[in-house]
Amino acid sequence: MVAEIVARLVGGAILATGGWRLGEYISEVWGPELYVPWVLGLTALGLAIGLAAAPYLSVRLARNLVSQIESVPTSRLLSTILGGVLGLLVALLLSIPLSRIPGWLGLGLPVALSVLLAYIGAYLLSRGERDVFAGVLPDDGAGGGGKGGTDNILLDTSAIIDGRIADITQTGFLRGTIVIPSFILDELRHIADSSDSLRRARGRRGLEMLNKLRQETEIPIRVLDISYHNGLEVDSRLVEVAKEMNGFIVTTDYNLNRVAQIQGVPVLNVNELSNALKPVVLPGEGMTVRVIQEGKEPGQGVGFLDDGTMVVVEGGSRFVNRDMDVLVTRMLQTATGSIVFAQPKRG
Repeated sequence: MVAEIVARLVGGAILATGGWRLGEYISEVWGPELYVPWVLGLTALGLAIGLAAAPYLSVRLARNLVSQIESVPTSRLLSTILGGVLGLLVALLLSIPLSRIPGWLGLGLPVALSVLLAYIGAYLLSRGERDVFAGVLPDDGAGGGGKGGTDNILLDTSAIIDGRIADITQTGFLRGTIVIPSFILDELRHIADSSDSLRRARGRRGLEMLNKLRQETEIPIRVLDISYHNGLEVDSRLVEVAKEMNGFIVTTDYNLNRVAQIQGVPVLNVNELSNALKPVVLPGEGMTVRVIQEGKEPGQGVGFLDDGTMVVVEGGSRFVNRDMDVLVTRMLQTATGSIVFAQPKRG
């Protein structure tokens, strides 16, 4: 806020001075009788424009620029700068003979050549960033997708509210930096302030999970100050940020999972990870399960294992609210998890 006020005052003073000088010049050309209206009018106009536009041309522009730079991997940023410098050096050598051309060509060609070669150098080296700094800089996620390596881990709203990511980070399977874009925080706050009690509870749980992550995990957490771009929705913007940072997304949202994969962004779906880590049971294996309700088919009983896997027991309806020994007959894998079918153990 203070920076914006200073920017408005400085911008207003500069443009007001410029308007005053322009008014003096116009009055000298068109006649001294126009001095007062032109000077006052242009000074006031410059002051108004400076007060209104200065923050957008200075402070906010600088913030957006810093935010964009922070989202770029270190290797890409350095290779881009190095490429631009090399391009300028080549342009400097070529500009010596070009500057001897008489007329405006001797001035314009060196400038145009410098801009062109700086752009080409920056582009070429940024494309080969991994080769340029191989073995010099630590891997900052430029490889994109190696979930066991050092990556930018972007959390979406569903993964934060789900909360299991906090337990996953404590296991050591994930390494890198957890990145939470500011628009994800804004969405969480919006959900937490919802008039719907269920949405409000989910939003507040998400904020609590963020605090838990900060306090209990050893993985660095960074909030990325970045706003919406081009009117994109939250999920689409998250995919764009993941592309820019060469990171991957952690989510429980099936639709976001598929959209990100289509666009080549690596995704860790917490639900898929949970299903993959559930213990496998084989036909003929015995277990003890508590039947808690009747099934859809007559005579069926339904229970659950400790990991949440549903167990359907044929002929188990008469054992509701009782523990019973069963034998596994088959196991069905679905999109939402596994279902174990069993029958009472004889004898």
